[in-house]
Amino acid sequence: MLTKEVLKEVIISQREILHFLDEGTVRDKESEIKIEDSFALIITGVRRCGKSTFLNQILKKQKKGYYLNLEDPRLEGFDLSDFNKIEIIMKELYDETGIYFFDEIQNVEKWEKFVRYLIDKKENVVITGSNASILSKDLGTKLTGRHIQVEMFPFSFKEFLSMKKQRPFIGNFKEYLYKGGFPEYLKKNNPSILNELLSDIVIKDIAVRFGIKNIHILNKIATYLISNVGKEFSYNSIKKMLDIKSVQSVIDYIYYLESAYLVFTVPLFNYSYKKQQVNPKKIYSIDNGLSHNNSISFSKDEGKMLENVVFLALRRKFKEIFYFKEKNECDFIIKAKDQITQAIQVCFVLNEDNKDREINGLIAALTKFKLKEGIILTYDQDDEFLIEGKKIIVIPVWQWLLSYKS
Repeated sequence: MLTKEVLKEVIISQREILHFLDEGTVRDKESEIKIEDSFALIITGVRRCGKSTFLNQILKKQKKGYYLNLEDPRLEGFDLSDFNKIEIIMKELYDETGIYFFDEIQNVEKWEKFVRYLIDKKENVVITGSNASILSKDLGTKLTGRHIQVEMFPFSFKEFLSMKKQRPFIGNFKEYLYKGGFPEYLKKNNPSILNELLSDIVIKDIAVRFGIKNIHILNKIATYLISNVGKEFSYNSIKKMLDIKSVQSVIDYIYYLESAYLVFTVPLFNYSYKKQQVNPKKIYSIDNGLSHNNSISFSKDEGKMLENVVFLALRRKFKEIFYFKEKNECDFIIKAKDQITQAIQVCFVLNEDNKDREINGLIAALTKFKLKEGIILTYDQDDEFLIEGKKIIVIPVWQWLLSYKS
């Protein structure tokens, strides 16, 4: 619980700081933003991906609004009862009707009760949070059917180009491939930013929030996963490799890492959900730059870097992504509206050594799911094949990213 004087000082200073902040790059997600009465707009995503800047962009467009960043160190000890004081202070300071903006709201236990109170009064509310699992749990209790959720990621290739004010070509795609899309890192080009970011995610978003004492093991798992993008893993194999006592601990830790948007697991496609859970999964990272600057092995495999960029573009649009593996293998199978709609293969260079393997894997997936057309994404090749009545389109990833609506 905090005093009214402290809260008032924080509100005033945060509003002044907002006024001078750079408005930043316009995000692809802008078109999805709809602020409606009786609904909370929830913006979730990994730490430092630009949620606060995005919130500021929305606030400045609205011209009227109340703002509070709950990650401000001066708000240490803020609890649910302080929200009532905040409401009174904001109304006293700014005698206007407007939207309530709360940044990193998951730092306050039972925050959803206050948001529900505002919604019931038909107030407009926009909030951000960096942890998917906590938000999902909270939304499922007090805010069922009363929220609209938008996920944010580090910059897409289009947003990267927009920030740099450049036209697309293979050279700036190569830069994006290695540097990724975290805005602050792209502006300052200081690798320590991404080193500290990984540490903050592991400690602040996971260890502190979930009460994990063995941060060393958690950090080992996080580093291992972001270093092995696109590779299969099982919980038991990680248990043995990293000498962890319990498989359940590995399962929990990976769940926490996914909740913080650091990594994503992709299951092997199977019509049985139980088998999907048992079979080996593949791992992908939230950002190539983050993996590149926190891993020795990742940047040595440009094929996996390319694959990660493709995964992130798909994940921006789809939740149900699988890999396919029977006699042959296909990198990505997309499920939308209970149907498999796309099969995509990724390879850095399509050549005589791998052409049969890549094409056969894609054909196997197309045949299995009765699809007429598939895509092979490469670094900088384009081609087209007609095989077994199936159309295979070969496209450079950077061109596909520009035409792909995420």
